[in-house]
Amino acid sequence: MSRSPRVGRIESFAIVVGAYLVALVAALWTVVWMGDARPLATVLVADLAATLVVFAFSIALDNGSMYDAYWSVAPPFLVAYWLGHATDASPLRQAVVTALVLAWAIRLTANWARGWPGLHHEDWRYEQLYATAPMPKWLVSLLGVHLFPTIQVYLGCLALAPALARGGSPFGVLDGMALLLTGGAILLETVADEQMRAFARTKAPGDIMDGGVWAWSRHPNYLGELGFWWGLFLFGVAADPASWWWTVSGPLAMTCMFLFASIPLLDGRSLERRPGYAEHMRRVPALLPRPTRSTPRPSDR
Repeated sequence: MSRSPRVGRIESFAIVVGAYLVALVAALWTVVWMGDARPLATVLVADLAATLVVFAFSIALDNGSMYDAYWSVAPPFLVAYWLGHATDASPLRQAVVTALVLAWAIRLTANWARGWPGLHHEDWRYEQLYATAPMPKWLVSLLGVHLFPTIQVYLGCLALAPALARGGSPFGVLDGMALLLTGGAILLETVADEQMRAFARTKAPGDIMDGGVWAWSRHPNYLGELGFWWGLFLFGVAADPASWWWTVSGPLAMTCMFLFASIPLLDGRSLERRPGYAEHMRRVPALLPRPTRSTPRPSDR
């Protein structure tokens, strides 16, 4: 559903930037107020404070898509926090992890900005959630659209603490594996998004994207996203495996979200809108390519 066209695209971006600046101020104030005694708790509360500011703007504008960019905007600030509180960390690991997170954040935020039409439009997934959840719309927005993804990203970023601030192990083989996984994941997301963008410019109603990397995975962009978070976890384990192994909760939570929420939601919508999608689901796996797979067929029409 589209909203009132009163606010143009440029004005919409200005509002989002303004809201996020207010959110940043709220987060910084929270960090100062809580201090450094319990840094993991401080990061969480600051993250939640910023999220509540964005939620307030979402309610005022009646549009949950105010939150969309927060997923990729927040992690660089968490990187900055941990770098500022580093006590025992490998400088090389710090540089590599920082560069990877910034590359991921800039690319994903730019991808959102290129495709976002503005505040006259709200993500269809939010509207479906509003219509089906047995609670008031504002509560659905708070819990499902804002707080849930914030917690997911916070869990995914837990590995930044040992990787950037608390892990004294030198840069080693596991870091190299993490670099390959995280860098490859960012590349896969980039290729998948660009291929989908090119497909969207020429597709007809009912067409199915099954070319390029989309021939081997129905959701290669999600596969890349999961690879990024698992890569961050490997950096954290490489830094301090004995103390920070439990940060696996982050990529596990991400994996569960994509497998049991995001992918079924998108597949269900495609089944309703694309006649050949059921056959496409039988041929192409949701995430990981099959070891033995037949040659991809042309797009179903």
